[in-house]
Amino acid sequence: RFYHHQPDLNYENRLVRKTVTQVMNFWLGLGVDGLRLDAVPYLYEREGTSCENLPETHAFLKEIRRHVDNSFRSRMLLAEANQWPEDATAYFGGGDECHMAFHFPVMPRMFMAVRMEDRFPIIDILTQTPSIPDACQWALFLRNHDELTLEMVTDEERDYMYRVYAHDPHARINLGIRRRLLPLLGRDWNKIELMNGLLFSLPGTPVVYYGDEIGMGDNIFLGDRNGVRTPMQWSADRNAGFSRANPQRLYLPVIIDSEYHYEVVNVEATQKNPSSYLWWMKRLIALRKRLKALGRGTLEFLYPENRKVLAFVRRYQDEVVLVVANLSRLAQYAELDLASFKGTVPVEQFGQTEFPAIGELPYFVTLGPYGFYWFALKPPRVGSIDLAAESEGDVPWLTVPAVSAEWESMFEEGNKAALEAILPRFLRARRWFGGKARPIQSAEIVDVVPIHHASPTAYVALVQVEYTEGDPETYVLLLAFASAEAEAAAVEQHEPRAVMARLKTLDGTGILYSALADRSFAEALLEAVARRRRFKGTEGNILALPTATFNSIREPMTEPLNASVMRAEQSNTSIVYGDRMILKLFRRVQEGINPEAEITAFLTERSSFSNFPRLAGTLVYRRGQDEPRSLGVLQAFVPNQGDAWTYTLDALDQYLEQVAARPQGAERVSEPDKPLLELIAEDPPPLAHELVGSYMESARLLGQRTAELHLALASDHLNADFAPEPFSVLYQRSIYQSMRNIAGRAFQLLRKSSKALPEEVRGQVKAVVDLEAEVTKRFRSIIERKIVSMRIRIHGDFHLGQVLNTGKDFIIIDFEGEPARSISDRRIKRSPLRDVAGMLRSFHYAAYTALFKQTATGTAQGTGREELSALEPWALYWFFWVSCAFLKSYFQVVGQAPFLPRDREDLPIMLRAFLLEKAMYEVAYELNNRPDWVRIPLQAIPQLLGSRV
Repeated sequence: RFYHHQPDLNYENRLVRKTVTQVMNFWLGLGVDGLRLDAVPYLYEREGTSCENLPETHAFLKEIRRHVDNSFRSRMLLAEANQWPEDATAYFGGGDECHMAFHFPVMPRMFMAVRMEDRFPIIDILTQTPSIPDACQWALFLRNHDELTLEMVTDEERDYMYRVYAHDPHARINLGIRRRLLPLLGRDWNKIELMNGLLFSLPGTPVVYYGDEIGMGDNIFLGDRNGVRTPMQWSADRNAGFSRANPQRLYLPVIIDSEYHYEVVNVEATQKNPSSYLWWMKRLIALRKRLKALGRGTLEFLYPENRKVLAFVRRYQDEVVLVVANLSRLAQYAELDLASFKGTVPVEQFGQTEFPAIGELPYFVTLGPYGFYWFALKPPRVGSIDLAAESEGDVPWLTVPAVSAEWESMFEEGNKAALEAILPRFLRARRWFGGKARPIQSAEIVDVVPIHHASPTAYVALVQVEYTEGDPETYVLLLAFASAEAEAAAVEQHEPRAVMARLKTLDGTGILYSALADRSFAEALLEAVARRRRFKGTEGNILALPTATFNSIREPMTEPLNASVMRAEQSNTSIVYGDRMILKLFRRVQEGINPEAEITAFLTERSSFSNFPRLAGTLVYRRGQDEPRSLGVLQAFVPNQGDAWTYTLDALDQYLEQVAARPQGAERVSEPDKPLLELIAEDPPPLAHELVGSYMESARLLGQRTAELHLALASDHLNADFAPEPFSVLYQRSIYQSMRNIAGRAFQLLRKSSKALPEEVRGQVKAVVDLEAEVTKRFRSIIERKIVSMRIRIHGDFHLGQVLNTGKDFIIIDFEGEPARSISDRRIKRSPLRDVAGMLRSFHYAAYTALFKQTATGTAQGTGREELSALEPWALYWFFWVSCAFLKSYFQVVGQAPFLPRDREDLPIMLRAFLLEKAMYEVAYELNNRPDWVRIPLQAIPQLLGSRV
């Protein structure tokens, strides 16, 4: 945690403690109002501990607190404890240690909330904050002299913060971001004012870092954290008025960046301008001082439907302040339930403007981009402004500018606006487009790369889609033009959905269509990989790169391979070349190498694992100094009989038919009386063997292949991208926090969507919502003890649909992880038990999918609810023993692998938590994508909380 040159005082020594007290006396005697106790959790050291919250530390803090209180008046001790709030509160003691402590975790979550346009991160961390002694207070801040620390966030949250706030690697240091407030927020004044408005209204005392009150910049190219520690800019004079010394003798150079140059940004200049940011900050501070409720008041969150609005009430004695903040970059409105304040008048505090009195109906409030209100009595609820949804409709006509007869001129700057205008409608109609649920603000063609070896010439277009909410996404379009009447007619007849637009050029008319409708384009891509071709675009290049195994997979090289586009695709598009190769084209691309390319390359080149498609080549887009983007992976084609999901459903149909055909009074089944992880040591009962049949062996084989995959991924200790890493206390906390985030959003969606669900499902929703505290308790078990284990690269989206059935074996495919996550997020190392949990949940999905199918179609005997009730124990019986076979095989193969917890008592703790996390994720996914399926994870959650896994 510390550098070697930093002093390490031995507080065990009485003379050291005495000397430190004398130093404190010196500064407090000069009139200093308070002292910041730097890294206070680590004053004392004890082997075998993290050195945090040691009894000796608290005893010393009590000692110096007594000394300060007895020797001085109105002096304050501020603890710098970079810990989760439940740990940092220990340094308040019983009100007899530090007067204040920094609240570190709330700071990054404020930035996350504004960037994500979602209030959940702020609410989540503050609801986790315990109460503190009445005489104590939290210190809140946006920036300080160190990096914007990301230690108290999850791995996924840290990855997100790096991507959105520290794109330049120079801005990153340690586990944080070294930027001042204004550069961090892109000099967006509305956003900056909102962040300060939140800082000054949340529970705690706001701390403003020097220079942030005038909008100083930084210099991220200075060493260590010095970039945010440059001289204060007092005036436009030499050395920014900080010193009259020779500029070369300054401890750090002043800021001379054009945007934040000290001659422009300084106290003297801003002091003279009543409209400056400095004066706005002064008014904010003055107002905060007048509103006692913002300093000492209680906190009550309001929950408007729109997550983009954060609303809460602060109460102190008779004073009530309502804070309403728009976290979105777009204007919003809100209807607030203020029934308890009926008859009162909200008075906006900055302008003392009286708003209409509160009546019976929800209170309506509108907010501008990043706007916020402080009312002397009220809160908001926002609904997002939606753009009209585009329907596919008729194919539009576009006219190529009269100055050119070439259709490619549509891509030129100044001409492409017409083409970009029709992109939202076209994209929404594509199966692979993932932004259907979000209103599109704009779609911009950011680069086009010609593939000249196709006939006709085709173009790879990168389209950046901006939404009214959330981050933009980049999609790949493959475009070609047909001018000949017969050629265009053939495309429209056989691939009508491929047509994007009809074009009018000087030479006539034609159609703009998806190049995949032309076999020559697909063949050109394979040829490009074989010949290691490079295609130059307006901004970047596409590289087609074969691997060392390309020839062995392609052979014989003289045999032509017919290309055909697969139809059953979701987020990607695949082209099959004969029975040799398959090219998966990623439609949504991000900076960074896709894990599909990275993991299959590793398995192909550096492991003996063979039950996956070998990598034959890649398509990569590069632009300047940006990270490369994976456009596609070329792999060996695996002849198969379908995926394991279809195979499993067929097996379940036969199983349930056998069960339904059993005579009345035949043996009934119930859940085994032992935990699943204990039962794997025993053989399944004869009835399970009889009814489950050969699928028991299939589950065993799948467990074996899963184990072999994980062993292969953990086999290279020299490759930094794949070398196993040990669990840490912070990582365990990261897991817990991620689980809380997933569950919090799922419960929020359940409450919001309940009324729209069928009546029979609403009972399930209520039962699950009532279990929220139990869910959190189960997740918390992850951090209640230190887990000794390793984390590795994993599949990341492991289920039956990601496994091919060859008839004799299983082949694991699709290593790209969950497409909704960022590339860097998917590359984070995790426990392989997440994959195990994913497969167990897939077995459960299959069991209930088959059960609902049988009872809905009347395949089984009986009708309706009675039939479902009779067959459900049998579906669970199948799930239990199939899961048992899978786990038994998996654990036999992995043996004592270090990626399993060293203490086997931790194994059920982890597996139970991962299973529940997956079920909560499924709830949110189904509500957003397939509401009819949400009953499956809803059925599972009470079972997981009550079962003995």
